This record gives sequence, C-alpha cells and structure tokens, in this order.
Amino acid sequence: MHFDVIDYLVFFGYIVGIVFLGLWVSRTRKGHEKNSEDYFLASKALPWWTIGSSLIAANISAEQFIGMSGSGFAIGLAIASYEWMSAATLLIVGKFFLPVFIEKQLYTIPEFIEKRFSTDLKTILAVFWIALFIFVNLTSVLFLGGKAIDTIVGNGDGSMIIYAILFLAFIAAAYSLYGGLSAVAWTDVIQVALLVLGGLLTTLIALNAVTPEGGIIHGFEHIYKHASDKFHMILHKNNPQFFNLPGIAVLIGGMWVANLYYWGFNQYIIQRALAAKSLQEAQRGLAFAGFLKLLIPILVVIPGIIAFVLFTQPEGTTIIPGVKEAFLKADGGINYDKSYPWLISQFIPIGLKGLVLAALTAAIVSSLASMLNSTSTIFTMDIFKPYIKKDATERDLVFVGRLTAGIALVIAIIMAPVLGNIPQMFQYIQEYTGLVSPGILAVFLMGLFWKKTNNKGAIVGVTLSIVIAFLLKLPGLELPWMDQMFYTLILTMAIILGVSLTTSPDIDDPKGIPLSAATFKTDSVFNISAYIILIILAVLYSVFW
Repeated sequence: MHFDVIDYLVFFGYIVGIVFLGLWVSRTRKGHEKNSEDYFLASKALPWWTIGSSLIAANISAEQFIGMSGSGFAIGLAIASYEWMSAATLLIVGKFFLPVFIEKQLYTIPEFIEKRFSTDLKTILAVFWIALFIFVNLTSVLFLGGKAIDTIVGNGDGSMIIYAILFLAFIAAAYSLYGGLSAVAWTDVIQVALLVLGGLLTTLIALNAVTPEGGIIHGFEHIYKHASDKFHMILHKNNPQFFNLPGIAVLIGGMWVANLYYWGFNQYIIQRALAAKSLQEAQRGLAFAGFLKLLIPILVVIPGIIAFVLFTQPEGTTIIPGVKEAFLKADGGINYDKSYPWLISQFIPIGLKGLVLAALTAAIVSSLASMLNSTSTIFTMDIFKPYIKKDATERDLVFVGRLTAGIALVIAIIMAPVLGNIPQMFQYIQEYTGLVSPGILAVFLMGLFWKKTNNKGAIVGVTLSIVIAFLLKLPGLELPWMDQMFYTLILTMAIILGVSLTTSPDIDDPKGIPLSAATFKTDSVFNISAYIILIILAVLYSVFW
C-alpha cells in the first residue's frame, strides 16, 4: 500500500511543525545573546516532564523501532529486558549518580573524569565518545531510518535509502544546530507523544489483522498461542538465541553493564538531567522516563512477534500475499529488521500511515538531534576550549558547537550506507559498544564510590579493559557477549583496585568524592514512583518468566 496525498500532508505537516517549534522555543531573549549554558544545557531550566520525555525521545529511535522489532521477530519478548531493566536502571541513576553530577555542576560526562581523575584521562574518553557517537550511533540511526522509509514509502529495494538519510539529516539539523539543547528537549515532548501514539496504533491495528476474524484481544491470544516460545523473558540454554540473551545472567550480569553505562554515563542521555531546574526535578524526570520505559515493548517488540506469526503462517493466521518474499534475502536468510516497516506498509490505512511514519521519523530525528548536540558539547567544552582556544568567548563556543554538529552529521551521512545489511542491528550495536563500555563503567563506579581509586588505577584499568574484552572474544571460550561484558567489568574493577592500592595503599585519593546518607536522600514523589515501577517489573517477570 503506497502513500496517499493525505499521508503526505500529515507527514509534511509534522515536519514543518516540529522545525518551527524547535526554532521558536530556542529563540533568544531580547538583548540576550545565546551563551554556552543556553546552547548546551538549555539554560538549566528544564522541568521534570520535559526531562523524562526528552530522555525517552533521545533513547527510542530506529535502533528500537527497527532493530528491536527485528529482534522481537528473531528472539521474542526476551529482548524487552533492555527496556524493562532500563526502568530500574533509571531509578539507580537518579538516586545514586545524579546527586554527584549535579552537585559538581557538570556540562559533560568527561568533565567529571577531569574533576575526579585527570585531564589526560578526560581527553582520552572525550575522543572515544566523539568517535562512538559519530561512527556507531549517528551512522546506525541514519541507516536504519533510511531503510525504514525506503520500505514504507518506496519499494523496499534500497533505492531510496540515501535520499531518506539526507532527508532525516536535514530535519535534525534544521532546528538542533541553531537551537541547541533547548530546541531538542522541548520538541522531544511532542516527539515522544507522537511516537507513543504511532507505536500503539501500529501494534493495535496489526493485532486486529493477525486473524481473519479480527479483534485485538483475539489477535493477541493467537500470537501468544502460536508463538508461545517468543513470550519468555529468560531463555533456556537450548534456545538458539541464548548466545545473545544468556538466561538468568541477563538479570544478574551483563545487562546491568549495558544499562548503567548507557543511562548513567552516556552524554547524550544524561545531558537532559544536567539541564534540570534542580536535582529534585531531574530525579522526577528519570522516574517519569522509567514509567514510559515500561510501555516501550508494547510499541516495538510485540510488532516483531506479530510479523513472525504472519511470516510462519500457523493455522488460523491471515494469509498475506508475498510475506515470505518480503522477509527472505537472496541468500535464504531472514531480514528481521524489516518487521516494523513491513507492518506499517501492509496494515496502516491512508491518513494514519502518514501519522505513523511521522512518529517513526520523530523517534529518529529526536535521537539524531540529541547525538549531534552531545557530540558538539563534548568537543567544544572538553577539547576546543581547553586545548584550541582557552580564551574563547561565549559566541565562539556556540559557533564551534554548531560547526562541530554540522561536521559530525556530514561524516555520519557518508558512513551510514557503508553499514549495509547487518542482521539484528540492535544486537550488533549493543555487542560492539560492549567492547569499551565495561571499562568506562568500572572507572566511573570506582571513582564515584571508592575514595582510594586514583588516576593511575583508572588509566591502567580502562586501557587493559579493551585487551580483556578482546581476549574474552577468543573463539575457544564461546562466551555470550553479555557475559563477556560482565566479566570484563569485574576484572577491570579488580585491576583498578589493585593498582590504586599498590600506588597509594594508605590514603584516600585527594580527588575522592566525600559521600554521606544525605547525598542520596530523595523526595516522596521519587520514592513512591520507584516502588510502583519495581512492583510492576516484578509482576512482568513473574508472568513472562
């Protein structure tokens, strides 16, 4: 089913509206020139609901809608552990990490490393993060987004991907390069509402179409009956996908490494919390994001399972002409990541298709804008200002921030098509980010909570963590990559501990952070929210164990 005029009007109406909103909310006050705090931290004026919405909009992108739906097809509900455990992770970050970050008035996460350890270590990590944002995050989001638009609007043969990539990049640049974090965060409120609405519509309409009889509840019962093996959160060893999600180790092992690194120490995520009006607003924002995280599997994983059932066509399933051909690749493999855009192209009616594509585009564009803003923040504040122009004016900093974001986007556009057709892109991104995230997480955890951790221990630890990560990938070990991440974290922490004790055995490091019970005190709103989220998670894991 191709786009109708109504779909195009709805879609382009959204594009114009979101760019206008981004430019309007980021306008400067009369007689006030935009400074670095305005541009990079939205004047430190974000309320909790904007922070929560923006966190989810930055997080949910083509990586989830396309990649996680593909993993839903291949693995099932177990992939939802990333989302549901993220809800618990957000509570940990809000209670134990944010108080320290906000008390130190940070612009960037590398800045924490400088204050706690050294400028040298900060610079090493700043360069790493810039490379990661450009060559992994930006490129993968652009490629998956282009692939989705090619499937929904075009013929799905790849002919539109490069044009779609350019289109997405242009929209993200149109308001984020000018407006900075204000434009990104405030437009994210609209973006997240749209992506939840569009995601729910896709799931409900697809469920209704699974069987000839129709009915959303009947559709869910049908996929639950015929794909019951896809509704287990904890995979058994005999499951062919165990290597990607290794059973109970997901709950007590490597998943925590991925989530704590991503939500606690990832610049383009935590930057929203650093821009809060107050610590209390930031913590409430993270709790709100935790509630939204509980919904995400309904929007992105269930559609993948629906696509699996329609592909395998068990008895009583609606027969869709060409479904096999749509998913099978030339070599006989299955194109899992086609699940979500294929469902949209098949089932979403005229008018709503434009809205759903707008929702998907909203998810992609908001993530691109967030990554661009954070890349420019790290380069400007952690490399340009201290090394290139120490006496830079506020105008210089804003100009360099915009220029950096523009250059990063151009590089990502050039690199995106090189990714090609990687199966289960979501899992690919997680696995290869996991080569470096355990070492960085170890440095942060030890730096935050153990005052004897010193600079030498941190540098040796983060350097050797890369070696350990590659050694654990040796073919003879045959370890699931999530277990590799967990073991890398533990071994790196042990190295940091050993080096720190050996080099300064009797004294706390001068830059150690003094902590007390008062540091981690949270208000009743956050506490009640945390209890509710944890109870819901316990119920979900009990039902779908």
